[in-house]
Amino acid sequence: MEPAKPCIALIAHDLKKDDMADFARQRQTALSKFRIVATGTTGGRVLEAAPDLDVTRLKSGPLGGDQQIGAMIATGEVSMLVFFIDPLSALPHDVDVKALTRLATVYDIPMALNRATAEHLIDFQ
Repeated sequence: MEPAKPCIALIAHDLKKDDMADFARQRQTALSKFRIVATGTTGGRVLEAAPDLDVTRLKSGPLGGDQQIGAMIATGEVSMLVFFIDPLSALPHDVDVKALTRLATVYDIPMALNRATAEHLIDFQ
């Protein structure tokens, strides 16, 4: 029996979704080593760009998806967070975003908030 793949969470703010889709397409081989959970629209965009990846779509971030992923971090299900944030746009669910990044820090999992860091983390695995 094969060991379970580690789980990685992928999230992207609206203006970063194209970048996340491109990241998934270019890093498809490396990402195939993971089970992926993603917030709703981001997960859909990742699947369009890299249809062979093992992606589970959760709720949209503002509708609870960020909190779902936070719970998965707290229970040890998610071992890495890749969150392409848009630091220049105001977000109505900014509190959820801060809670999610706080959980990733508290539980000491690798976290990339931009593409350059994500590429280093994925290539390091």
